[in-house]
Amino acid sequence: MARSSRVSKAAGQISPSDVESEKGTITRNANSRTSSTNSVTRRTVHANGEEEEILDSEEAVRLANAAQENVFLFVPNLIGYARVILAALSLYYMKSNPKTCTLLYGFSSLLDAADGVAARRLGQATKFGAVLDMVTDRCATACLLCFLTTAYPRCAIIFQGLITLDFSSHYIHMYSSLITGSSSHKLVTSDVSWILWYYYNDSRTLFFYCAGNELFFVCLYLMDFYPTPLGLKPEWFLWPLGKGVASSLVLEAARNPKSIQAYFFKMIAELTWPQIVAVITFPIFFVKQIINAVQFWKAAKVLVGIDLAERAKNRQKK
Repeated sequence: MARSSRVSKAAGQISPSDVESEKGTITRNANSRTSSTNSVTRRTVHANGEEEEILDSEEAVRLANAAQENVFLFVPNLIGYARVILAALSLYYMKSNPKTCTLLYGFSSLLDAADGVAARRLGQATKFGAVLDMVTDRCATACLLCFLTTAYPRCAIIFQGLITLDFSSHYIHMYSSLITGSSSHKLVTSDVSWILWYYYNDSRTLFFYCAGNELFFVCLYLMDFYPTPLGLKPEWFLWPLGKGVASSLVLEAARNPKSIQAYFFKMIAELTWPQIVAVITFPIFFVKQIINAVQFWKAAKVLVGIDLAERAKNRQKK
């Protein structure tokens, strides 16, 4: 699998003469060399009955070099390059200019939704674009978390764990999708995981958790630069209890500075705006990490299932 890439039969890369002359399957011995211009492929049938041609990597490179349309210049991929540039610029300003960094990083993240829309509307969805999108997301988030390890050294092990989970879960999920013949890593059935099915098949859910997760990390970053409290009044949060109850709680806190009420009111008064947004987005971040863990586990089970099937097949041959 490491030496091959999938190309859909519907893409029209295999000529009718090739299919007719070789009866739909053309194979090449791994030790032989040939100068033939015919596509070197083999046919595979997936569990869902869909047939697909597996294209040799050398032939895929030849087709890419000789192609009349340049996939690298598709609109969604151009948006992807813009995301990379914006993310790189945000890293440059990360230590010295938090406002510029946040704007650049946020714009890069928002364009993550734009390239998907462009790909669907223009019919320019590609495997290269999907990988570019995922790699950009993973690298940008990892770089931000690396900075957070320096801002909060006591929590470095936590941020390192988050980087590990993010990279490993997406890599193993992408690999299991490719090895099972899926045309996209987002095509997950409810039989595999209803959590992943709902996460990937509802674009609003996907955007909500991805954006909320990134916003939580950005707020942790901004907390290091904006320590000024907003000076919130405890009474603003006690109005549902009624004016009388709120007043008694405030008076009790004033009489006993070591009480729970006094500690709570002091914490509210010292809150900064990045801390408030971080508290709001923390549940989204937490659920996103659960999704990553589920994604890793389900992909691992898929690979183990394939291993067991191959081992059983090899035993039958002996």
